[in-house]
Amino acid sequence: MGVQLLLLEALCRMAGLSPVGWLTGTVFAVATWVVLTVALRRSWTPSFGMANRVTLARTILVGGVTALVADSFERRAPVAVLVALAAVALVLDAVDGQVARRTGTATPLGARFDMEVDAFLILALCVYLVVPLGAWVLCIGLMRYLFVAASWGWPWLRGALPHSMARKTVAALQGVVLVVAGAGILPRTAAAIAVSAALALLVWSFGRDVGWLWRVRGLTVGPAAAPDGVRAGAGPGAMSRRAGPDR
Repeated sequence: MGVQLLLLEALCRMAGLSPVGWLTGTVFAVATWVVLTVALRRSWTPSFGMANRVTLARTILVGGVTALVADSFERRAPVAVLVALAAVALVLDAVDGQVARRTGTATPLGARFDMEVDAFLILALCVYLVVPLGAWVLCIGLMRYLFVAASWGWPWLRGALPHSMARKTVAALQGVVLVVAGAGILPRTAAAIAVSAALALLVWSFGRDVGWLWRVRGLTVGPAAAPDGVRAGAGPGAMSRRAGPDR
């Protein structure tokens, strides 16, 4: 949490982070610390592990993105800084899974931690794009959360899904498209088309997986699974681009 506050202070000095941005980033840091502490105690994990430390580093970057997004509703956000933080967080998503597998430290807690960070980053980027593109962009960030909420009423949605490279690709694409759209390097119309295409692919991916879970309902119901990174607790890495056991 201390490192998160240091990042917020750096953003304050570099970009003039407003009190709203600072408060939002601080709330994010405290909430992350509380949730992660409770999760660690419940999981009886003997060691936090290097892979989880990489994920924690991404969490700090996501906290910075969240603060800048909150700040953007009061004044123009430093786009270059916001995009840089988000881009590095997305790149590191491919690192923690590799570290977990190579060190033999893959755990259910690590996988869930990774996915939740991804999911929140995607939601934050969607919130940032509401002003230039419209509230419909939130459909991408909220879809995973709606899926999880639906699984409370329909347990068959928690079934384990087979590996699918198409699903992983669609999940990863969400973050890339949102970062590019947020960077402002595309005309607004082109950005809207790109984000619309990403949303269409996500809807297709969700629909395909929900259909599969419906067909095999009753045969297997596992722990809160979701059609993909962006859904199972994640965001587009949820964007989990990992092969083999999740952390």
